[in-house]
Amino acid sequence: MRGPHNIIRLIRTGATFERTGAMEVVLEAYRAPRRLRFAAHLLGWPFKWLGLKGDPTLPPATRALTALGPAYIKFGQVLSTRPDIVGDDLAQQLKYLQDKLPPFPTETAKAMIEAELGAPVSELFSEFSEPVAAASIAQVHRARLADTGEDVAVKVLRPGIERAFRKDIDAFYLAARWIERLAPFSRRLRPVDVITHFEGVVAGELDLRLESSAAAEFAANTAKDEGFQVPKTVWSLSSRNVMTLGWAEGIGLNDNALIDAAGLDRRVLGARVLQLFLNHALRDGFFHADMHQGNLKVAANGDIIAYDFGIMGRIDEYTRRVYAEILMGFIRKDYRRVAEVHFEAGYVPPDRDIDDFARALRAVGEPIFGMEASRISMARLLSYLFEVTERFGMETRTELILLQRTMVVVEGVARSLDPHINIWQVARPVVERYIKENIGPKALIRDMMKTVRVMARFGPKLPALVEAQLIRMDNPPTTAARSRNSGRILRWLLIVGLSVAAGYGLRGIL
Repeated sequence: MRGPHNIIRLIRTGATFERTGAMEVVLEAYRAPRRLRFAAHLLGWPFKWLGLKGDPTLPPATRALTALGPAYIKFGQVLSTRPDIVGDDLAQQLKYLQDKLPPFPTETAKAMIEAELGAPVSELFSEFSEPVAAASIAQVHRARLADTGEDVAVKVLRPGIERAFRKDIDAFYLAARWIERLAPFSRRLRPVDVITHFEGVVAGELDLRLESSAAAEFAANTAKDEGFQVPKTVWSLSSRNVMTLGWAEGIGLNDNALIDAAGLDRRVLGARVLQLFLNHALRDGFFHADMHQGNLKVAANGDIIAYDFGIMGRIDEYTRRVYAEILMGFIRKDYRRVAEVHFEAGYVPPDRDIDDFARALRAVGEPIFGMEASRISMARLLSYLFEVTERFGMETRTELILLQRTMVVVEGVARSLDPHINIWQVARPVVERYIKENIGPKALIRDMMKTVRVMARFGPKLPALVEAQLIRMDNPPTTAARSRNSGRILRWLLIVGLSVAAGYGLRGIL
C-alpha cells in the first residue's frame, strides 16, 4: 500500500502539528531560522482543519505524536532521552510517551488472552490487575499464576496495532522517496533503506513470540553480568499477541527523586547502563535496542532490570571489531587510526584523502574530551559530524542503524542519571577489554581455527570439485573471459586446500 494515497497522511501530519501547537514547540526547540519558521507555518496553516485534535490535556508535542500513531510515538520516545538535542522542556513532554499512554480496556486484554491461550483468564491467573503500563505497541498487566502463585507481567498487544503501524510505515516510504528526489544530496543516507530497516524491526516487535525468544536469548547471554537482571520467560503462557515474564520489582529509571530516596548512587547507575550496553554489543553482538528509561528499572540492590525485548540489535564479529577500533581510536585520540579503520571497512570511498578525513575527525572528537557532558552540545556535534560524512561521501550503513540509535539513547539515559558523566572514560575499560581479547595474536589463532573447522566440513567435496574444474579446463570454453574465470576458480580451490592442510598442521601444533 505504498503510493500517492499517502500524501494525505503526510499533509495530515503537518496539519496536526499546526493544530496542536506542536509545530511552534518543535521549531523553537531546534531554534529554527526565521525563514524555516515562516515556510513551516505557511505549509501547515492552510490544512490546519485536517489536523487531528488529539488529547487537549496533553502538552502540544505529546498531543500531536499520540494522535498520529505508533510510529510517531516511537520517534518521540527516542527524542525524550535527548534533552541536549530537543531542550529540557520538550524532552519532559516526550517522556510521557515512554510508558504513560492511555491503556485499552482490561476486558479487551482478557478476551485477547483467552483467544490466544485457549483458557479463561480466571483459570490461568489467580489475580489479574488493571494496566500498570501502556506504551505504543502493547500494555502490561500484573498477574499471579494460578498454579504456582508466582507474580508475573503479562504483555498484550494493542488491538489493530499492526494495521495502524502499516499506515504510518507506508507514509514514511512516500516521504523517503520524496526526500531522495527533491534532495539528491540525501541519497547517500539511503532514506528508503532506512525505512525498510525500521519496518523489519517493527515487524519483530509486533510478534510477541519473537520477543519471547529474544528475551530468553538475552537472559542466557547476560546471566553472569553483575548488576543486571532479565525477567524469565514463561513459555506456556506466551503466544503471538501475549507474552508472560517473571515480575521484577524496581524503580523506574526515569524517576531520579525515588532513586535518590532509595539511597542509590545515580552516578554508578549511569556508568553501569552505558557499560552494560557496550558489553552486550561488543561481547555478545546481541543487545537491547530500545533502552530508554521506560524499559529500565533499578532493583533495591542496585541491579538494572531490563524489559521490553521487541527491538533487539545484532551485529557480526567483524563489525564489532571495527566498532571497537573506532571507539578506541577516539578514546586514545588516534584520529589517523580511526580514519584508517573507516577506509579499511569500506565506510569511506577509497578515492577520498585519508589525512583530510583524519583531520575532520579530530575536529569532531577534540571538543568533547576533558569536558563535562553537561557542557557538550550534542546537537552541534551531530550537525558537524553530518557535514563531515556528507563531505566525504559516506553512505548510511543500515546494519549499524540500530547500534548507532541505541548508543544515542543509552547515552541520553546515562546523562539523565548523571549530567556530568564522561562517556569516553566510562567506555574505555569495556572497549579495552574487548580489544585485548578479540584483536591480536590470540584472536588470530582463534579465527584460523574457526576457518579450519569450516573448511574441514567441506573437505570431502574438495577432490571432486578440483577434478571437475580440471576437466572443464581440459575442454576450454569459447570465450577468454570464462577461461580466466576458470583459472581463478582453480587457484581458489588450491588455496582452500592448502589452507585446510595448514590448519590441520596448526591444530596439531596447538
